[in-house]
Amino acid sequence: MFIGHFGLGFGAKRAAPTVSLGALFLACQFADLLWPLLLLLGVERVAITPGITKVTPLDFVSYPYSHSLLMLCVWGLLIGAVYVVATRSAIAAGVTLGLLAVSHWVLDVIVHRPDMPLTPTGATRLGIDLWSSLAATFVAEFAIFGAGVYIYARATTARDRIGSIGLWALVVFLGVVMVANVLGPPPPTVSAIAWAAQAMWLLVLWGYWIDRHRIRAPS
Repeated sequence: MFIGHFGLGFGAKRAAPTVSLGALFLACQFADLLWPLLLLLGVERVAITPGITKVTPLDFVSYPYSHSLLMLCVWGLLIGAVYVVATRSAIAAGVTLGLLAVSHWVLDVIVHRPDMPLTPTGATRLGIDLWSSLAATFVAEFAIFGAGVYIYARATTARDRIGSIGLWALVVFLGVVMVANVLGPPPPTVSAIAWAAQAMWLLVLWGYWIDRHRIRAPS
């Protein structure tokens, strides 16, 4: 899943109004921010196999440290704890970030083939394989994304034009990237995938930038 994760990040603003959208993005996409680094280091592996699903040509051979349920629970605890200590925020904010990190596994299980590990070393792999249907994937992704954006837009209000234009530019950009990734040609190499995925950090920064130009909406 791609924009569905961002949808949860947007929607979590209602539960954690003091947490920046950038931090919420970082938590919900932490697995996919860590994954390309581990690919480049040779710790995790992916293969390009056109036709393996209707949505993506990627065969996720091994990603136990970035995408297993156990490790995402560990990463979630660390993210939440570091945030609470570093910002002196309420524990509830850290809990929200931790749950967002774990939510990545839940959403990925819905769309992936049975390749999502429970633990780094166990043999069990889960996946409902929504990616076997292009139409169902688009419906699920955009439904979650749209709901999250709606919640964020209702929970906050723009302080200036940047807060308005910047938000809707990000929403459109994410939608276009989603469609382009699905309908575009397969990536040329695994290395290209890993380096291109580093650009996701820019989306985290975009989230921080937007949130500075928006305030909590009146109750």
